[in-house]
Amino acid sequence: MSYRVEIKKSAQKQVAALARIDQRRVIAAIAGLADVPRPEGARKIVGAQDAYRIRVGDYRIVYEIVKRVLTVYVVRVAHRKDVYKGL
Repeated sequence: MSYRVEIKKSAQKQVAALARIDQRRVIAAIAGLADVPRPEGARKIVGAQDAYRIRVGDYRIVYEIVKRVLTVYVVRVAHRKDVYKGL
């Protein structure tokens, strides 16, 4: 069962601002969420319902899973020191 992956426009801009090598790694990780929405190393974000984060080097991908419509929404992609500010 494959999920559809949608990326918020702000997250797209955050990915575009990364260095090329980091962009490739992050894009590959986001694409992998379609097949496995909770990959090894994914952590649930405390205090948020159905929100998870995965680690890609020094960057974090924050996303939400909506099971009833089989969709993964990528909410934020940022450096580990900044990603949780304002969540």
